[in-house]
Amino acid sequence: MQIWFAAHPLIAYVIIFVLLTYVYNRVFRVNQKLPLLKEVVLYAMMALGSGILLIFQHDKLPIIQCLLVAVGLMLLVRVRYFVEARQKRKAAAESAKRQ
Repeated sequence: MQIWFAAHPLIAYVIIFVLLTYVYNRVFRVNQKLPLLKEVVLYAMMALGSGILLIFQHDKLPIIQCLLVAVGLMLLVRVRYFVEARQKRKAAAESAKRQ
């Protein structure tokens, strides 16, 4: 997989940027929107950071794999929260039904 990403750097860069953007938006983003200029600067800095991570990926560090693990863990947490909320709703409906 590392060899394929080294042979296709543009695809690797896009994957790194998309995964990095997803991690930022799910973990570090505040609830309010930033002004447009700050958004542009933020995404430009993430694009620059993705380029640096691409260099690390090209030097045989598993950057894409680590980002995929991070995204997978975030999805696992979201599924867990969904299941817990569903169980709480079900328990509340049963307790309301008994009364």
